[in-house]
Amino acid sequence: MLRQRPSATRSNLLAVRSRLALAEQGYELLDRKRDVLVAEILRTIGDAEAVQREVDEQFAAAYRLLQQARAMMGTERVRRTALLRTQEVDVQITPRSVMGVTVPAVHARLPEAQLAYGFGDTSVLMDQARVEWGRALGLMGRLAEAVTTIWRLATELRRTQRRVNALEHVFIPSYREALRQIEATLEEKEREERFRMKRAKDALDRRRAAESRE
Repeated sequence: MLRQRPSATRSNLLAVRSRLALAEQGYELLDRKRDVLVAEILRTIGDAEAVQREVDEQFAAAYRLLQQARAMMGTERVRRTALLRTQEVDVQITPRSVMGVTVPAVHARLPEAQLAYGFGDTSVLMDQARVEWGRALGLMGRLAEAVTTIWRLATELRRTQRRVNALEHVFIPSYREALRQIEATLEEKEREERFRMKRAKDALDRRRAAESRE
């Protein structure tokens, strides 16, 4: 955007034309980026909704098995068994880029390990519950990846939309108006210069004609 109109010179005319061309090129690139971001956000939202349904189903299955284990073993034995050995969760976050936006690829799982309790003191339902909760953990990693990706892409989309709006409604109109005014002023100067030259030529022709007659 031009804070004040540049003077009507050939150099300023070329400079404003160059700025206008760059602004229009930037607008086209940002407009395409905006379309790609919208498409990627919609696709990721679809993925997130599908993962959310899986998470809901998986949590329901894990809770169901846990309740069955409690009914078989008793709440206190299930609690003691669960606290026998805590395991660190293996979470791997790998960055990737989508249209210049860094988003995470998240992989979460329980590490393979020997059970910390004996078979004689627990029910097989406890083992099955452990497996189901491990699957739920993996799904939570996928859900976290999708949600974080949507949030970051949406933030970039808002930033891109502001730039598109600024170029479309402020910078490009400002450059076009400045260009129009400079061109109009230069054309007016050219007409005045041609008029002066014509008057000077006519005067010279009249003088030469008078000298010829003498």
